[in-house]
Amino acid sequence: MLPHPADSADSAPRPAADSAGRSTRRRGEALTRAIYRAAFEELARHGYDALAFDKLAPRAGTGKSVLYRRWPSPAELLLDAMNDPVEGFADSSVPDTGTLRGDLLALLGGLARVLDEPRGRAIIPLLTDRGRPPELHDAVRTLVIVPHQDILIGRLRAAAERGEADPAAVTPLIASVGPRLILTETMQKGHVSEEDVVAVVDDVLLPLTAPRHPAGPNP
Repeated sequence: MLPHPADSADSAPRPAADSAGRSTRRRGEALTRAIYRAAFEELARHGYDALAFDKLAPRAGTGKSVLYRRWPSPAELLLDAMNDPVEGFADSSVPDTGTLRGDLLALLGGLARVLDEPRGRAIIPLLTDRGRPPELHDAVRTLVIVPHQDILIGRLRAAAERGEADPAAVTPLIASVGPRLILTETMQKGHVSEEDVVAVVDDVLLPLTAPRHPAGPNP
């Protein structure tokens, strides 16, 4: 399991206090987002097999009966969390820096930063172990992997139209190389630095997608 950031194991969020010092519980959207964060944190720390509502509830600052009323299982809760546009992965922005290098750095740098957060560390075991609930593995591919590949192929297409990339490089296979490298580096090292992202872009992707100029006539 990849390491969790420096917050201590006993730092689970507690119910907030009002101005009079009385304990209060989160409600509505704030509670839902707290539950999603707690689910990712617990999954990143302990893995899917240890994920249980009685552990999630105190971390989210609520009672476990609240979780049982809303979700039939931790898997259903994780699916909702992954689909949340704020806490999850349902919102992938499209970079448009004007250069292929800038777009690649922005897109893959953003992916590396997400994978360094609890939500990102949480999805790694779901990708590597197909024995987990298949709907969770499929959700990671649908919400994280495929969108980054689709965005990347769009940026390659725009670069090819500017003459900055080889049109033959605008393929799903080549578009998958960058995200896969970032994921692999994360799984192997636990953290992908900005320098690592630059190396992936400059040493792999730009040479792979560079325009192929036809050879001139022999002298």
